[in-house]
Amino acid sequence: MKLTKLTALELGGAIKKGEVSVKEAAQAALDAVSAQDKALNAFITVTAERVLSRAEQLQAGVKDAQSPLYGVPMAIKDNICTRGVKTSCASKILGDFAPPYDAAVVDKLAQAGAVSLGKLNMDEFAMGSTSETSFYGPVKNPWDLERVPGGSSGGAAAAVAAGMGWYAVGSDTGGSIRQPASYCGVTGMKPTYGTVSRYGLIAYASSLDQIGPLCRDAADCAAILDVLQGKDAKDGTTLDGQYGNLLAGLTGDVRGLKIGLPVDCFGDGLDGEVKAAVLAVADVLKARGAEIVELSFPVMEYVVPAYYIIAAAEASSNLSRFDGVKYGWRAEEYEGLADLYRKTRTQGFGAEVKRRILLGTFVLSSGYYDAYYKKALQVKAVIKDAFDKAFGQCDLLLSPVAPTTAPRLGESLSDPLQMYLSDVYTVSVNLAGLPGLSMPCGFDGKGLPIGAQLIGPHFGEGVLLNAAHTFQLDTDWHKRTPKGGDLA
Repeated sequence: MKLTKLTALELGGAIKKGEVSVKEAAQAALDAVSAQDKALNAFITVTAERVLSRAEQLQAGVKDAQSPLYGVPMAIKDNICTRGVKTSCASKILGDFAPPYDAAVVDKLAQAGAVSLGKLNMDEFAMGSTSETSFYGPVKNPWDLERVPGGSSGGAAAAVAAGMGWYAVGSDTGGSIRQPASYCGVTGMKPTYGTVSRYGLIAYASSLDQIGPLCRDAADCAAILDVLQGKDAKDGTTLDGQYGNLLAGLTGDVRGLKIGLPVDCFGDGLDGEVKAAVLAVADVLKARGAEIVELSFPVMEYVVPAYYIIAAAEASSNLSRFDGVKYGWRAEEYEGLADLYRKTRTQGFGAEVKRRILLGTFVLSSGYYDAYYKKALQVKAVIKDAFDKAFGQCDLLLSPVAPTTAPRLGESLSDPLQMYLSDVYTVSVNLAGLPGLSMPCGFDGKGLPIGAQLIGPHFGEGVLLNAAHTFQLDTDWHKRTPKGGDLA
């Protein structure tokens, strides 16, 4: 049995049946990390001793396990707090900071019997679309080591694609789960805002951030979200709801489902091969009984500027706590408190983080607040209204995830504005607080994965995941793995 070829649910089933021990699965994951991560740089921290100790502890409880993911090795993005394990946000300024507590999602995963391999590389403080802004060096795309894996959850997507763990948990502020999932050929899900606790997630933009899974297929996503979702007293933004039935709701039946194609998402700027692959998804679902309807979504031209104003403003506020006084890295030479702040932040933050802090401070400043930040909030309300109207005509929306497949390393960083525009199809989902999923739907002529995005209404995870599952029943794009290494 080739363990790295299995989905998380398949491995969990094999562990439950006694066909594979938890320790065997853990060792297979560690071996894959050892063999491949030197080239990919997907991990910042690997906790090998903890992994094997945890595996031995869990083995005794296999027979009584309730979760279908019990004993399955996974990994966590490095902006999610893990007690006693370095959590750096891929930034120099946090140094070797090891939180004294676990994030809410880490607690839930532990209760479900997860085995955490360690912490995953990312764009610094989740600010980027390529996973190149990390203090620990760029992550490489396992399909082509000269290309980016996407960001900011690039380490998570690369690790899952390369078989270094069966799933990962990341965060999505403007597409940071979905876009790297698209670039790396895996399935990634951003759930409805407020359905997963953000307690212990180091904030970038609090009104936009959401934790979600990256894995092989929609069924794995459903099982992971069944674990992660739920009201949390420690996070006042979490919502009451009916949780825990997503995996059971995967029927493969989409007859009568109305899927909207926003024509504004298929115009100029979209690569022809990406467009063809995404439209082919509509054909597959139509053959299964879904109805495809075209609709207009004219607010698309406003989503990127509104997003970057709001996200930068919130980042400016959230990152003010990193000053070299309370925790993390501190400048060695300074004169007085103000100089300590200035030198620590100047030397501790990378260029992209400083760029967004400066932008956020500017749009919040006196004289510009009304012209920029307040206006962006008004546009956010207009975008949400546009989605509400769209879901009056259909049940789900289908769009591209990104305008192109993965760019080469260095291309995006040389033109930050172009990098921001690569988020054009994903940021609106965060502005409206909706669930969105990226799933593999083909490859371009260079052999790079293409992702399609499904967007649902608030609390529409069940319908969205079932549509993705139905597509994956009739296709095998999600089963393709990168050439070379353990997955040859």
